[in-house]
Amino acid sequence: MKVTIQNRNKTFECNEDEDVLDAALRQSITMPYGCRSGRCGNCMGTLVSGEVDYPNGQPPALGDDDIAANKALFCQAHAKTDLTIDVKIIDTPQGIEPRKMPARVASLNKLADDVIHLKLKIPSADRMQFLAGQYVDFILSDGRRRAFSLANPPHHDEFLEFQIRHVPCGYFTSIVFEELKEKALIRIEGPLGTFYLREDNDDPIIMMAGGTGMAPLRGMLLHMFDTGIDRPVHLFWGARAKKDIYIQDEIDQWLKDYPQLKFTAVLSEPDSSDNWTGETGWVHEAVTRTYPDMSGYEVYMSGPPPMIYAAKDAFHECGLPQDKVFSDAFDFSDDPDVSAAEKEGKA
Repeated sequence: MKVTIQNRNKTFECNEDEDVLDAALRQSITMPYGCRSGRCGNCMGTLVSGEVDYPNGQPPALGDDDIAANKALFCQAHAKTDLTIDVKIIDTPQGIEPRKMPARVASLNKLADDVIHLKLKIPSADRMQFLAGQYVDFILSDGRRRAFSLANPPHHDEFLEFQIRHVPCGYFTSIVFEELKEKALIRIEGPLGTFYLREDNDDPIIMMAGGTGMAPLRGMLLHMFDTGIDRPVHLFWGARAKKDIYIQDEIDQWLKDYPQLKFTAVLSEPDSSDNWTGETGWVHEAVTRTYPDMSGYEVYMSGPPPMIYAAKDAFHECGLPQDKVFSDAFDFSDDPDVSAAEKEGKA
């Protein structure tokens, strides 16, 4: 089937057994995407003409109102006929292409009881070029994949850094916490995703993390600090309790060194021992209380899909333009042989 991108006058071929996004990426056309499982909504576009179907059922991020408005999620949509679509195309820097490569575990250090800082070393001849905020797929021995966001900036690429939360009964995260040792060999593919820092304007930035959604935002912030980007940034981090703000010391140092940065922690279930007097509740609501008019901002948010969905609606009501919000929803494994208790997040 032939797919025509109306707004860019580009065409590509789509096989019957592949989704539109995979077909586009295979032919070096990059649409926005994140989770690749229909939960984050980043790859949504307009179906101008033609028909698609969803072999795995209607994706979670595609509502009935979206379908009525001829919207489609191209990471799940398969072409039934030739298509004409309207979707944003991203021009990525030359040379940044996903590659499969081996990586060796350099270190594993606990940031919290349930969060590990994993550092991987890749062969010096295979240094991975990436953009701040992108992610990597860990390829398991049986071919399954687990995606984790890079927590380091591109210019510090001697190691690849990840912040991995232990999911109870999670297949891969249990291996990381209980079995993985230094010098172990892992196979990875990356960089992946279109969640990365845009550097083409001077708009002030709001960053919002949920849990280990801090990982890609840390990479973005370190990139900004080290390259001299001094746009004002307000970082919001939603967590359960104070102990879950697991890099508070690092953030405190940033606040001393970089006056353009503000930080607000938002706790949903603070412990009595926290003696917490700061923001509580949902992190996106703390953002809208602080910024009731978001029309002049650029927003980067990373965390669980429910947080992302709620924030997109709330931020739109506060005047945030659609093309100024970038998100990374930490998806869950949908492997048919994995029980609900074993599903794992992205980072």
